[in-house]
Amino acid sequence: MEEQASTVLIRAAVNAPYLEREEEHALAERWKRHADQAALHRMTIAHMRLVIAMASRFRNFGLPMSDLVQEGHVGLLEAAARFEPERGVRFSTYAPWWIRASMQDYILRNWSIVRGGTSSAQKALFFNLRRLRARLNRDAGVSSFDMYERISNTLGVTADDVALMDSRLSAPDTSLNAPLGDETGTSDRQDFLVSSEPLPDEVVSDTIDTERRRQWLEAALAALNERELKIIRERRLRDGGATLEALGSRLGISKERVRQIENRALSKLRAALTEAHPEMDATAA
Repeated sequence: MEEQASTVLIRAAVNAPYLEREEEHALAERWKRHADQAALHRMTIAHMRLVIAMASRFRNFGLPMSDLVQEGHVGLLEAAARFEPERGVRFSTYAPWWIRASMQDYILRNWSIVRGGTSSAQKALFFNLRRLRARLNRDAGVSSFDMYERISNTLGVTADDVALMDSRLSAPDTSLNAPLGDETGTSDRQDFLVSSEPLPDEVVSDTIDTERRRQWLEAALAALNERELKIIRERRLRDGGATLEALGSRLGISKERVRQIENRALSKLRAALTEAHPEMDATAA
């Protein structure tokens, strides 16, 4: 459907008559003051040649010509919405900036899956690098370093930005699922990505072991009396465990007494765990 719509626009543009200055001004006034849709249509169709000519300049970015024309038409409508005929400027002079901006935004959004060219300087680099590089390549003996330096000075960006953009423009996006060889069954590119995260089976194993140990500990805690259990929970089983002094103050005993009770409780826990689970390393408790 979009392809057909673009074809209709292109045919209408080819057959549309040029507008004289007075007629263009009158149409702009009718649209601006009375929201005359017929006037808007005549004015934009007459300037679709601008859109088509500009779209042809961006064909080397590998995007469909029909999409560029559609985006340029959006820019043309935006220009019509903002145009002020009383300033005495021709619409054909005013509209190209909006047409070009709309196409460039579309190219930046769709040329690569990696977003780039977000600042005005980066946009200038993206759209002018090839032209400047081709011009400098005609000068014999220009190294890549000198080329990047000259382009960076011309466009007001760093040489590193130029080198990075040059590498991006020199190669297309590659899928991580693309095979490394022509034969079936070969490895994908993503198979060689290094990850510091544990493997899925390790995550599952750790989860199961953690839950099992939690259950063992809860059963062993039943061997403690009320004071021992409170001290172990406050000192060992909570983030930022209480200090001996703070816990002793709350229980009305000395911090040394808290330490003695804690050590006795830990010994009980080790004994209970070793008795219930001989296979478990008691020192890990």
